[in-house]
Amino acid sequence: MSSLTTYDPLDPATLESPYPVLAALRETMPVFWHEGMQSWALTRYTDCLAVLRDHNRFARDRRRMGAVVPEPSLSVQSLDPPDQAPVRSLFMNALQAQDLDAIERRARLMLAARFDQLTDRAEFDVMMEVAAPLSVMVISDLLGVDEPDLDSFAAVSNAIMRSMDAGLDPTVVEPGRIARQELNALVESWFCTSGRPGLLSHVREHARLRDDAGLDLFVRNTARVMFQGGYSTMVAAIGNAIHTLLQHPQALQWMRNAALLRTGIDELVRYDGPVQGTSRIATESCEIGGVTVQAGETVLILFAAANHDPAQFPEPDCLLLDRSQGRHLGYGWGTHTCIGTVPAQMALRALVVSLLDHSASLCAAGKPRRHRTATMRTFEVLPAAFHS
Repeated sequence: MSSLTTYDPLDPATLESPYPVLAALRETMPVFWHEGMQSWALTRYTDCLAVLRDHNRFARDRRRMGAVVPEPSLSVQSLDPPDQAPVRSLFMNALQAQDLDAIERRARLMLAARFDQLTDRAEFDVMMEVAAPLSVMVISDLLGVDEPDLDSFAAVSNAIMRSMDAGLDPTVVEPGRIARQELNALVESWFCTSGRPGLLSHVREHARLRDDAGLDLFVRNTARVMFQGGYSTMVAAIGNAIHTLLQHPQALQWMRNAALLRTGIDELVRYDGPVQGTSRIATESCEIGGVTVQAGETVLILFAAANHDPAQFPEPDCLLLDRSQGRHLGYGWGTHTCIGTVPAQMALRALVVSLLDHSASLCAAGKPRRHRTATMRTFEVLPAAFHS
């Protein structure tokens, strides 16, 4: 195995924009071993998609290779087909039963009021004053739970998000463990009360009818993952989208066209998506892109690289709102596609429409700062202001 030291996802230049180094790797070493992450990393779309599609040779469920997975880590995202089907169908059916149009209307009303409050401010932080409150409102509304205190929950969510990079930075492990305990307590409180109508009450009722203790564990854990993961991914996607629109102000105006709004929301996620990758475990020795991967080794699918592969997306570094070639991997793929994809698209649509409806234009107001995280590409601070 060769060790590659030129790709450091936490390097300041890579945090600023990972796409140039990923493009260079895709040309010279499309499948490479990363010593720090102890993984084979994939940069070509076709290789990434092949791994995501092959559940037999590439496992999401590490128990298939003899690993011991703690109960709190068992959720819909940790399972493979066919074991995943009962849990995923439960949540997807519950999602389809929700009045998503009503949630989007409430999101737009909230944004209109928030933008009015921010209009006279010389500067504000998009992340904590727009992205975070919108995300926690949408995900709470969707699940049918009371919104948690935003500052406290954001701190918990950020600690969990940073702990996803434990392979690169061991210091994030313990804060992440403590944060998960706090989040577990919040989720358990939902299951101790009747709650209001929403996705969670729908799931709880249908899971109760099945009277399956094993299913109940996965329901609780998936509710936790959906709330925290949905929130953190939505915050990151909103921040990245606004940053992109600040750099391409004409793109926002073009999305007054309904067709461009529909495709443009998807293009914003492809162009600079929140989740940078996911991993699988090889269940047998196999070859990927001319490289032999041994059974038990980790394979890292780099969404950020795949979504900028020119073989799949012509002019990948251009924001093309009417792009129709190929399906990006920004939300994952297949049975492991993020359950919160539809709510995330809804939140982004509400954001764009609300910005277009507002009387003043959003402009950059200072230097943004990225979180020092590899798995999630997100801003810590994104200064902006409204100008007439």
